[in-house]
Parts: sequence; C-alpha cells; structure tokens
Amino acid sequence: MARRLLGAGSATVLSAPEPEEEAASQEYKVSSCEQRLISEIEYRLERCPVEDPEEEAPWGDVATEDGVAPLFQVKLRHYKIFEGMPVTFTCKVTGSPKPKIYWFKDGKQISPRNQHYSLQSDPDGTCSLRAAAATLEDDGNYTVLAANPQGRVSCTGRLMVQAVNQRGRSPRPSSGHPHGRRPRSRSRDSADESEPIQERFFRPHFLQAPGDLTIQEGRLCRMDCKVSGLPTPDLTWQLDGRPVRPDSAHRMLVRENGVHSLVIEPVTARDAGIYTCVATNRAGQNAFSLELVVAAKEAYKAPVFLEKLQNTGVADGYPVRLECRVSGAPPPQIFWKKENESLTHSTDRVSMHQDPHGYVCLLIQGATKDDAGWYTVSAKNEAGIVSCTARLDVYTQWQQPAQSTKPKRVRPSASRYAALSDQGLDIRAAFQPEASPSHLALSPGLVESEDL
Repeated sequence: MARRLLGAGSATVLSAPEPEEEAASQEYKVSSCEQRLISEIEYRLERCPVEDPEEEAPWGDVATEDGVAPLFQVKLRHYKIFEGMPVTFTCKVTGSPKPKIYWFKDGKQISPRNQHYSLQSDPDGTCSLRAAAATLEDDGNYTVLAANPQGRVSCTGRLMVQAVNQRGRSPRPSSGHPHGRRPRSRSRDSADESEPIQERFFRPHFLQAPGDLTIQEGRLCRMDCKVSGLPTPDLTWQLDGRPVRPDSAHRMLVRENGVHSLVIEPVTARDAGIYTCVATNRAGQNAFSLELVVAAKEAYKAPVFLEKLQNTGVADGYPVRLECRVSGAPPPQIFWKKENESLTHSTDRVSMHQDPHGYVCLLIQGATKDDAGWYTVSAKNEAGIVSCTARLDVYTQWQQPAQSTKPKRVRPSASRYAALSDQGLDIRAAFQPEASPSHLALSPGLVESEDL
C-alpha cells in the first residue's frame, strides 16, 4: 500500500519475522476426554518395564539419600498442524543421577534408531522429539518418560495432524526459499475468505474402529469406535447406504471416555450387511466400514416326553427295565436319580442306555429289595428341562401251592352240559356214580334220559 501511494523507491516496508515453529504449528488445549486418555497412558507407562537402548550407560553409584527423583521443569505441549509440516516436542527434566529418557507414541516405545523421528537429549536436561514432515499417521499422543533409581515421571503432548485439501492451506515452502512466506494480506485479499476459519478446525480422525463381525442370530452385537476432531464430530451409522434409525433393537451410545457404540439386540437376519460410520464436523468428514454376518440361529426345541416312565413291580432276583421316550432339539442330555441320589455311571448290574431315536432305558439285572424306590429321569438341552418319576417295587418271589392229584368230585349235572373243574372239562368226574352225594342220589327205579 505504501509503495502504491508513495512509489516504489519512496518507502521502505518492514515486515516482522515470524518464528518458524509458530508458523508450522499452533498450540491448543486438549478436551477433558483426551486428558483422561493421556492420564491413563502415563499411569500405565510409569508402572510398566521399558526397553533400554544398548548404547545407554548404567547409572553411577549414587547414594540413595543423595539421589533426586526426576522432575519436569518444562513439560510437553499440545500442537495441531497440517500434514507435511515439521513439529518438535520439547521438555526439560532434572534429577540425580541424570534420568534416562524414553519416548512413546500412543503407549508404544519409540526406538532411538527410528528414521522418522529425531530424538535428542542435551546435557542441561532438555529433551526433544522432532518430525521433519508430519503425516496423518503421526496423529496421536506422545509421552516422554524420565526414570532414575529414585523414581519415574512422565508427561504427554497431543499432536493433531490435519490433511491438506484443495481449500485448505498449502504446505509451507521449503527452506530453500527463506522469504517465501504467505503474505499477511492474503487472509483479507484472497477470494477464499473462509481460509482462516478452516485453520481453526480439524477434520475427524478415527482412533479406534472395529473390524468385520460374525454374530449368531438372536445375540447382542456391539460396534465400538473412537474419533477425534475439532469441533466434536457428529456420528451417523448406515446399513448398505441407508441410515440406521434408533429403535428398541438399535441404540447409539456415547460413553464418558469418548467411545461411540452401535448396539443391536437382538440381532436378526435383516441386520446383516455393510455398516458405515460417518463422522462429520465443519472441517470435513471421515468414515470406516465393516461387514456384519448374521449366522443362522439353531432350531431349539425344549425336551418333551413322548412316553413316560411307568410304575413297575418285579420279583426279587429278576431283571427289570425302566424306560421312556423323549424328543428335543438339540438332542437332550439324560440324567437319572434314585430318590435323591444321582446315578452317574453304569455298572455291571445297573446300566443306562439311550438310542438316537429318543428311547431311554435304565436296566437292572437281578433286582433286590435295595433297588425299590422312586426313580426320576430328566432330559435337558439349551431350550429347557423336563422330568418324570415312577416307582419300582421289588417283592419276594411267592411259591405256587402243589395241586392235589385226587380229582375233584362234582355233582352230575342234570343238564346236557358236562361239569367243569378248575382244570377244564372233567367228563369222568361228572359221570361217576360215586361222585353224587347220597342225599342227592336218584331212586333206583328212576332214570333220567339225559343222564343216560
């Protein structure tokens, strides 16, 4: 403006230098959810063993009372940058003996031989981690752990890396052009007036996402994911490109730790397909997909007795069978009990049998008085359980009395039918004269024709 008004040679324009690191990154404040995650990482790392680099020298002999636990004088900061820009995490730690320094990304230790990161420790306790050109994979939590025999201490810095799109800011020019900075007036004179607003927001980035799932029909399905972004992204779920609406079987939940969940209960065949979770905010959107396979539900049918146990009696010493018939899907397991005692295995005398057609039998060889009592058979499968009970009586074998060889005498019948004894038709006994009682005998002069 001064040159246009006064001429190119009449004015000198002074531009204040911008620090390189300030131009490359911006410090920001993490949310409460991210702070809880950072605290959890630090708590775990301070209590887990770490891998010592081979070139690290052991601590010298320092008296315990003279040692000082590590302490951070300058802690790591949180940065948000664009893809391709450099970033440096710096801290300063003191302690006696001099603490060993370990770096971690999202809880995983970074090797000093890593080519992507440059690790440096100065004699005054200043430690730094630098990435010359950040990528989207560098997004995460960076933790520095300082340890000596007196204790451990850690601090964490959050790095958010935003992808550069056509409407966003381009990566900073290379160091070969020291004066190639974006003009200060571009934010006002540029046709794209939304550019400064774009720099203050960060597109969603999924920190956690599930893979493909196979769930049995009728069971519960839970899909968990975690996303970062500024402002906080809105999440929507789709099934084969159609929005998933919340109802009694589909619920969308958000836990305090920032984990979003889609819960389906019970799962049906209609729930199978490709699920897509879309996270959207003012800076852009991100998505992931997975396939849900619903396995067919097994046809369950509770056991039912087709033929029940029957009360049975048997003579002492004889074999006896207690049998029934049961059906169910899947085929039920059979359990026997006598009174309150379970019959767990077969013996030579008492054996349990079951065939594929549902016939169940308890066979007792040579029943005794001790075998008498109440027997219960139970059939159980995943769909239910059913039982039935019957009584077994064992009685002493009775002896049939010997029959007399002397034939029974019966009065001759006055009819045309012969007399019947308990052994059948006895013609001889019916027609012998001596078989007739004296008081029923006919007169000598009277003869019945039918008797003749």
